[in-house]
Amino acid sequence: MKNFETLLTELSDGILTITINRENKLNALNKQLIGELNEVLDEVYNNAEIKSCIVTGKGNKAFAAGADIAEFSGLTKEQGVVLAKNGHQVFNKIELSPKPIIAAVNGFALGGGCELAMACHIRIASENAKFGQPEVNLGIIPGYGGTQRLVQLVGKGKAMELLMTADTIDAVCAKKLGLVNEVVQTVELLETCRAMLLKIKTKAPYAISKVIECVHAHFKDGIDGFDTEIDRFSDCVATEDFKEGTEAFLDKRKAVFQGK
Repeated sequence: MKNFETLLTELSDGILTITINRENKLNALNKQLIGELNEVLDEVYNNAEIKSCIVTGKGNKAFAAGADIAEFSGLTKEQGVVLAKNGHQVFNKIELSPKPIIAAVNGFALGGGCELAMACHIRIASENAKFGQPEVNLGIIPGYGGTQRLVQLVGKGKAMELLMTADTIDAVCAKKLGLVNEVVQTVELLETCRAMLLKIKTKAPYAISKVIECVHAHFKDGIDGFDTEIDRFSDCVATEDFKEGTEAFLDKRKAVFQGK
């Protein structure tokens, strides 16, 4: 894998850890970072050695403290469309990844950083994590899917409140709302994420990818999630992994899945 200026990558045990490497800017998202993240995601999709991912930020202060405001200044409407579309494309690629992606939220996840975390399949936060969508303070709204994913995770009423007040919430509150799955001590954050992904790795990878697809089908306009589930269930039945899984269960042994 190539070296990037704004990202650090490390592959171990099939888990690719992607670290936002702009600590001096509180890991704020800029155009270059979004572009490099898009490249890494192509590798995730296409590299069979990568089974899952962790996305986190360098240091202990911030996961990603919003977008780089310097790049927003003076935008025209047309430029705004391009900026938002690029962000949506990359974050949708995260959300629709057939391989599990966990956000290890270490510190501030504000604005685009909160949107990045929400695009991941699972969010695990350190005790010092803070979440918020403060865009209205700048006279704009979230542009990378925040108005949609926040509603999906915390419900319409609370999402309206957080989006309009620009309030920041702590990790414990975020867990109560369903925005994060688990809150752990900072020193345990990455290992907790790794442990979850190593557990998922023992399951049938094709089936895992279909779980992700079916869950997202629930939120797609014009798509019947129940029909999608029926189709994907039947797809799984036709796999070698299904045969292995059922035989292993009957033989009272652990299944060894091949992703076929």
